[in-house]
Amino acid sequence: MTSKEDGSSSLKVEHGDIRFEHVYFKYNQDAAEYVLSDISFHIKAGQTVGIIGQTGAAKSTLVQLIPRLYDVTKGTVYIDGRPVREYPLKGLRDSIAMVLQKNTLFSGTVKDNLRWGKETATDQEIGEACRIACVDEFIDRLEHGYETELGQGGVNVSGGQKQRICIARAILKSPRVLILDDSTSAVDTATEAKIRDGLAESMPDTTKIIIAQRISSVVHADQIIILEDGRVNAVGSHETLLASNQIYQDIYHSQQEGANL
Repeated sequence: MTSKEDGSSSLKVEHGDIRFEHVYFKYNQDAAEYVLSDISFHIKAGQTVGIIGQTGAAKSTLVQLIPRLYDVTKGTVYIDGRPVREYPLKGLRDSIAMVLQKNTLFSGTVKDNLRWGKETATDQEIGEACRIACVDEFIDRLEHGYETELGQGGVNVSGGQKQRICIARAILKSPRVLILDDSTSAVDTATEAKIRDGLAESMPDTTKIIIAQRISSVVHADQIIILEDGRVNAVGSHETLLASNQIYQDIYHSQQEGANL
C-alpha cells in the first residue's frame, strides 16, 4: 500500500458526513457486470438514512464500501469531504460501527462481549448502552445477568437478544457512523421503535444508516435511498416516496396488507 493510501496517521473522522460520487463496484475486475453502478448520494453528519430494496439489490455491499471492507472500482466515497482512501484504515474502521443481521458473539460473558466495543467501558456506560439497545429488558432473566457465560456464537440467547447485545456493543464504541444492516430483523416492531428512539436521543450527532426490509424501520429517517439492481432508483423522505415512487408504494402496500392479515 502506498503512503498516500495509508493517509496521514493523524487524520480522523470528525463528523461522519458521507458522499458517494459516481461509485461503481465489482468484486472481480474481470467480471462483465458491476454489482453497483453510478451510485451518487449525500448523507449529512448526524442524519438518519434508510436503505431499502429487494434481496440482491447490493445494499450490504454498498455500506461495506464506507469502512473499506471493499474498495470502489470507479468513483469516490468521501467522509467529511476526504476520500476514504486518505484515512488510515484502523482509524477509519474505529470510527464506524457496523451491526449485521447475523453478528458474532464470542465465548465469554455478556460483559466480555460488550467490552469488545470499548475495553475500558465502565459499568455505568455498559448499563446506558444496554438501556438504549433494550438489552436491559432481558438481562435480568439470564442466569447470572451480565456475568452469564455465552456459549460459542451466543447459543444460549435468542436471535433478537443477540442482535440487541451487538447493537449495545456498537453503541459503546461511540462511532461517528453507525450502520445497522438488517440488525433488528429478529426483534418485534415495538422494541425496534424503542431502540430507534434511544439512538436518536442519545447519539444525535452520529450518522445512522439503516438497511431494512420493513418500511416501518426507516419511516422516520431523514432520507430513504431505494436501491434496485445495484443502482439508486430514488432518494427522498417517506412522504415523498410514498407519493411518487412505484417501488416504494409496492413494498409499502404489500407490508400493510401483510400486517392486516
